[in-house]
Amino acid sequence: MTLTEILKDSNYKLTQFQPEQIERLEATIFTKDVRGKETPYIKCLVRNKDIKLTPEEAVRQLYLMVLNEVYDYPFDRMELEYAVSFGREKKRADIVVFDKKDTRAIYLMVELKKPKLKDGKEQLKSYCNATGAPIGVWSNGDSISYYHRKDPNYFEDISAIPNANEKLSDILSERWTIDDLIKKDKLVTEKKSLKDLILEMEDEVLANAGVDVFEELFKLIFTKLYDEMESGRDKTRHLVFRNYGDTESELKEKIQKLFEKANSKWEGVFSEDAKLMLTPSHLSVCVSSLQDVKLFNSNLDVVDEAFEYLINKSSKGEKGQYFTPRYVIDMCVKMMNPQEHETIIDTAAGSCGFPVHSFFHVKNQIHKEEGIVDDELMTTKPPIPRVQDYVQNNVFAIDFDEKAVRVARTLNLIAGDGQTNVLHLNTLDYERWDEKTDDENWQDTYYTGWKNLRKQRASSSSNRDFNFDVLMANPPFAGDIKESRILAKYELGKKPNGKYQTKVGRDILFIERNLDFLKPGGRMAVVLPQGRFNNSSDKNIRDYIAEHCRILAVVGLHGNVFKPHTGTKTSVLFVQKWDDTLCPKVDDYPIFFATMQEPSKDNSGEKIFVKKSEFPKATIANKDADDDAVAEPVDHYDENPLNLDEYLLDTHGHLIVKHDLYNHDGLTKDGIAEAFIEFAKKEKLSFVGKL
Repeated sequence: MTLTEILKDSNYKLTQFQPEQIERLEATIFTKDVRGKETPYIKCLVRNKDIKLTPEEAVRQLYLMVLNEVYDYPFDRMELEYAVSFGREKKRADIVVFDKKDTRAIYLMVELKKPKLKDGKEQLKSYCNATGAPIGVWSNGDSISYYHRKDPNYFEDISAIPNANEKLSDILSERWTIDDLIKKDKLVTEKKSLKDLILEMEDEVLANAGVDVFEELFKLIFTKLYDEMESGRDKTRHLVFRNYGDTESELKEKIQKLFEKANSKWEGVFSEDAKLMLTPSHLSVCVSSLQDVKLFNSNLDVVDEAFEYLINKSSKGEKGQYFTPRYVIDMCVKMMNPQEHETIIDTAAGSCGFPVHSFFHVKNQIHKEEGIVDDELMTTKPPIPRVQDYVQNNVFAIDFDEKAVRVARTLNLIAGDGQTNVLHLNTLDYERWDEKTDDENWQDTYYTGWKNLRKQRASSSSNRDFNFDVLMANPPFAGDIKESRILAKYELGKKPNGKYQTKVGRDILFIERNLDFLKPGGRMAVVLPQGRFNNSSDKNIRDYIAEHCRILAVVGLHGNVFKPHTGTKTSVLFVQKWDDTLCPKVDDYPIFFATMQEPSKDNSGEKIFVKKSEFPKATIANKDADDDAVAEPVDHYDENPLNLDEYLLDTHGHLIVKHDLYNHDGLTKDGIAEAFIEFAKKEKLSFVGKL
């Protein structure tokens, strides 16, 4: 009988353990007849007696091996099912390790009974508080967490537990370089996500800290990104965003200084005099939670996911603007295929997904031409001149939400943009841009980007028309524009009889406004509610689009794509503005239509990932992935955490979302994007040579 069979249908996994450990334990399994049923048993390593082998017991026996063989704790310092008193009630702790000198004092506690982190940590905390144990470990065989009990209220994450010959202070004071962080990255070694850690911090510290959670977490992530970038450029440098046994006040002073350096380097995200507002105790817990996470990877997925969660929570959902899943963005980028000489803009940028992914797309083209091979720390390195010239002069973004703009600027800056063209403006209300652009405080942050954007205007005296080559956007769906002053500037603000309406959907005005940003022959991808394509009342909108553009494609997205934020059915519209040279106007032409068949998310909004069994040939390519690569975050607050061994990983070590929008690095089947490229070649579209 195998351990896999025993753990089947349980929430316990074996991914924390070495294959030879599993094999050795399996070799000792024997069965007994229990009420006519063959039941697996094992001889306990500590109790030295036969024990029924349940899923929990299997994980416990394996972890006993780890404590003994990896950390050198002798079995005679351990006790299982240790009675912990809670008044008259007694509960049983899974594993305790006694102090070397005070043999009845508990030094370390391990909790395995609760397979979910949230429940397990609560149980572990109660046991540690009741016994005074300074160190706690929780594991379900897949994820694992290590904690230092500072006092009854605060349990700080630690990188590992000390071995039998070390002190806790040895672990806390160990100096780390960026290579140590890559090797010991918590997202890989503990199978957690940045979102997991944020949820933990919110539950235990930030909810009662009396601060703006978004602002303080943003400051910490911002500071840690700077620390990783500095160490990525000097691999001998010791990371500063770590608690090396500092007192709480010493740690706060150190992290504040690091934040100030980051704020000086990356201007325009926080005010010059911004301070960390968390108390030293709260800050200490948050630093210990984040310090073992590598935020930088080759495409910023890790930090992108965290920012998306924070902004959605703090503001975006209220305005009907939801972040576009990155696989939808990548489909649009593949179909529009922006080039190094072309300009691109997103007029409702959110966290800047379309511009950043377009930048990576062009950067990859340039690196391929230059013979540069990217690695996991590529984004910590200064961009080569061609790449820097492109991103500083050709990539733009606008959003009216100030928090989103600051996040977008951060992502742009760390992606390789030394000066950023992400602007805090109301795209639709362009007549009042001067009120912003004349403001000295606004200019302090945005002047360089504004100067660059002005160069793209069709007329130096107007902010209405621009000459962009490519525009990609997901404008907000919710909310009507009712101001007659704004409606009067738009053809789509009128009724069919020519009179102006009293209110118009925000996304409708964005269609017209986006076309104003494009030069003749420019192309656009825009996400719209499905109703705009088939409601009879929206015929005038479709007529307006057809009058100004060639409709290249309509791709219907699955109804789950924007869950859990909204179940609105959406489609992506791809068009090219009429132009005598690039896109001569014709009355009749074919249009590419496609519908997404794979949902990509379940009905609750959780991503669905590709299993190895679905693409067995790709599994071979999968083995070539960097062993130290970061796996895409998995939310272990779920009832059933994923067993990553079952899932296909891409060349960066990320899980692959199950969709049919495009071929993922040659590991999955061709999808809608590849079919469109064939269509574009057949139709000899003006940009076909670039596809």
